[in-house]
Amino acid sequence: MRLLVAEDEERMAAALERGLVHAGFTVDVATDGLRALELASTVGYDAIVLDIMLPSMSGYEVTKQLRARGVWTPILLASAKDGEYDQADGLDLGADDYLTKPFSFVVLLARLRALLRRGARPRAPLIEVGPLTFDPAARVFAASGEVLDLTARESAMLEYLMRHYPRVVTKAELLEHVWPDAATDQNAVEVYAGYLRRKLGRAALQTVRGVGYRLRPP
Repeated sequence: MRLLVAEDEERMAAALERGLVHAGFTVDVATDGLRALELASTVGYDAIVLDIMLPSMSGYEVTKQLRARGVWTPILLASAKDGEYDQADGLDLGADDYLTKPFSFVVLLARLRALLRRGARPRAPLIEVGPLTFDPAARVFAASGEVLDLTARESAMLEYLMRHYPRVVTKAELLEHVWPDAATDQNAVEVYAGYLRRKLGRAALQTVRGVGYRLRPP
């Protein structure tokens, strides 16, 4: 079994490497996020132990980029950040587990064994509209292979438009599905349509006057 450990603190990285090798694993170590992304994208690892606070690229961003590239290697995020939102963010981006530092090496091994038993999980197929892609499992949007930085509301709106392409989606539909619990009006839809145009390119989202919106890939 081959593991990638991404950890920038030298003593921690060395201790993890020694312990995991002693447990029978082959271990590669990356000390920054870009190197972790490079290795994880090109080497067939069985699992990845990924620190969140890495130089050059955070563990969150590494996870997001890997899932956007279709790399489904099980990821165990490790971090001193123990807030529930920190954990939720990591899992929503596509990580498989989250371990708070400091942790017991025995617990780390048990979590890794559980991930390895499950293996890479089956993922829902990508939704594609021209150069736009949406990975429902990792909740990642990309345009021509570049990951899009979208807010939760922008993501919900774009997902609905992509799932219903090529038909025109009305403003009333978008209000119902993107703002189901909010007291708002159709002006909010117009505002967020503007936000999406800035991130996708103005021509990518067409306004059908008096009706609503539809995606218009090049």
